[in-house]
Amino acid sequence: MLTIGELASYAGVTVRAVRHYHAKGLLPEPERDHSGYRRYGADAVVDLIRIRILAEAGVPLARVRDLLGADEEEFATAVADIDKRLRAEIRERQRHRERVARLTSGDSLALPPEVVEFLDRLRALGVDERIVQVERDGWIPLAAHAPERVPEWMARKREQIADPRFIAFYLTLGQALDRTDDDPRLVELADQLAAYLTQMAEERGEDYIDDADIAPPLAKVMDTLAFDTMPSARRLNELLKQRGWTGWTKLERVAATRDRGQAASGPPRISGGGLGRR
Repeated sequence: MLTIGELASYAGVTVRAVRHYHAKGLLPEPERDHSGYRRYGADAVVDLIRIRILAEAGVPLARVRDLLGADEEEFATAVADIDKRLRAEIRERQRHRERVARLTSGDSLALPPEVVEFLDRLRALGVDERIVQVERDGWIPLAAHAPERVPEWMARKREQIADPRFIAFYLTLGQALDRTDDDPRLVELADQLAAYLTQMAEERGEDYIDDADIAPPLAKVMDTLAFDTMPSARRLNELLKQRGWTGWTKLERVAATRDRGQAASGPPRISGGGLGRR
């Protein structure tokens, strides 16, 4: 026969827990012996271990009481249900662990893997980090808006950055970021960009230039992100409008306010719409 302390030790609980289970009616409280001590048998050890395991698994004590009195089949069914719930909780906790781990991984916290790979490729090609951040900040709402189209857009992006002339556009824009609005580099860049936008529209149609179906409010947010990060982009956008194109995220053709014949031939066609996205 065991004392309450020995019982608690064998079952892996505290004496206080044993008394609590007595109070809740989960564990029968034996009569005191002639010495005034309560003595417990082997059955009490088994019951107490069962109570501890079920309680640690998150089973409410009221349900534990029912299970202790259940027949073998009912108890087995209950255990299976508990196991199913615990598996679901483990999967959820694993997802939490993965999300917490991504807090230290930068872009991958909010972006699909293929977009992260694209951003890393831009960095490897020497594109200014501010331009990479504009791309990143734009892709976050875009991926949330239409995640099913991300693979399609990224396929186009991969095709673009395989062309050295397209990367040259990024590099030239990076060099222009710290320049004033009247810097001739912006004018040259606008000439080049307008030239290949026009070429693309003539070869593939104007709908091909902006096919992202981005709602105007979202496009405005993405434009603001770009202009706040790259102030010279706002001036470049103004220069493009003079050359027959308006918008940044959503490009549209307009009447040019200057002779388009002055535009020089430049980088390759851009696949998909927007200067800062696809």
